[in-house]
Formats: sequence, structure tokens, C-alpha cells
Amino acid sequence: MQKAQGYSNTRTYDLVLTAILIALVFVATVFLNIKLPITANGGLIHLGTAMLFLASILFGSKKGAIAGAVGMAIFDLMAGWVLWAPFTLVTRGLQGYLVGRLAWSKDRQGNSFAVNLLATLLSVPIMLVGYYLCEWILYGNALTPFASIPGNLVQNAVGIAISLPLSAILKKMNIAGR
Repeated sequence: MQKAQGYSNTRTYDLVLTAILIALVFVATVFLNIKLPITANGGLIHLGTAMLFLASILFGSKKGAIAGAVGMAIFDLMAGWVLWAPFTLVTRGLQGYLVGRLAWSKDRQGNSFAVNLLATLLSVPIMLVGYYLCEWILYGNALTPFASIPGNLVQNAVGIAISLPLSAILKKMNIAGR
């Protein structure tokens, strides 16, 4: 009985933690964003990317992927960007997964600043390609999506600049521990 209850507690903890991470990504995307006056859709810079990176570095690939994908897809659905939601789900899920996978590789558990930096940088092309394809499909034009790339690069740069020092501080505080 004791073993079964421990398993249940672990599953409950993981479920609650993942829900909280989804909520953090969503809130950071909704309340901390700047709409850019460029491209057909205007472009958007938000702090949801920083929360995606933070979740992936602190808790690994699965939680980072789910938090980024679901949190930002819910934002798309609620903010009227409904057609973007499936692309966001896939693109941000892959981005979060890659960051978490690399940050937690070789039993690092997100503790290497250099690996975390590399992981976040390597995830940027996933976002760029994912949203490029999204815009190409939605707008039917292969050239239009290029105008969104600068805003997407800024969004990732801001996310990296916030998440890396914050994750290092939270790791030192053992905030991600049980």
C-alpha cells in the first residue's frame, strides 16, 4: 500500500507542477507582451518564451515541452490567434523539449550555464522554422514570413536573457527540489 501511495503522490505532484508551469507560461504570454507594428500579423514579443526556457531548464524536457506548447496554444486560442494554435502547440512543444533534453543530458539536471545557453540557442531555429511554415501556410506566400524573423529573434533573445540568470538563481536556491 505504501508503494502505491508514493506513486500516486508522485503522479499528483507532477500533474500539479505541470499545470502550474502551463499557467506561468500562459500568464507571462498574456500580461507581459508587446505587439510589434510589423508584418501582416503585427508580430508579438512576450515573456512566455522565458517561462518556456525556465520550465525546461528547471524541470526537464517533458514538463518544458508541455508547459510551452499548452500555455502558448491556450494564449493563441484566447487572444483570437486560433489558426496559429496548432502550429504553436507543435513548435513550442519541440522547442521546450529540445531545451529540456539538452539541459538535462548526461545527468546535468539543468545545472550547466553553458549547456543551458547552448540548448536555448539551438532551439531558436525550431521556433523560426515553425512559425515561418505557419505564416507561409496561413498567408499563402513564402516571402511574407521573413518579416517576422526579427521579432522572433528578439523574443528568443529576451527569453534567453531572462531565463538563464533566473534559472541559475533558482537552482542555487533549490527552488525546483522536492
